[in-house]
Amino acid sequence: MRDTLRIGATHTLRLTVPERLTVPGMMPDVASWHEMPNVLATSMLVALMEWAALEVLLPHYEEGEQSVGVHIDMSHVAATPPGMDVEITATLTGMDGRLYDFEIVGRDEFDVIGEGKHRRAAVTRAKFDERLAQKIARSQG
Repeated sequence: MRDTLRIGATHTLRLTVPERLTVPGMMPDVASWHEMPNVLATSMLVALMEWAALEVLLPHYEEGEQSVGVHIDMSHVAATPPGMDVEITATLTGMDGRLYDFEIVGRDEFDVIGEGKHRRAAVTRAKFDERLAQKIARSQG
């Protein structure tokens, strides 16, 4: 990671919740999911939180570097229907070697919908891909 990254760096995502990010929309072929409320799915809120944190780091990557999520601890406390706007803000709160910690808050037009802590690890993409290829080869015997 370049030395330009600073504690307190933030990124805010803004989007309108599409049907595909709702609980029933996520898994259209699973009948039991169609009986769930038509609201932003918790797993999709997690994905949005990761995305916001990733965007904080992107401008600071070294050549060949990326980051991967390694931990998340979050709450999802308010429902958001499709068509409503949300904002997800990630703030860098800590750096320890190749580990980066974030506090993240999600809001819709009326409520805080979720809050959490997220950790990402910087990786060299070539090394990551090499280890993954070795794992795939082992799994194929």
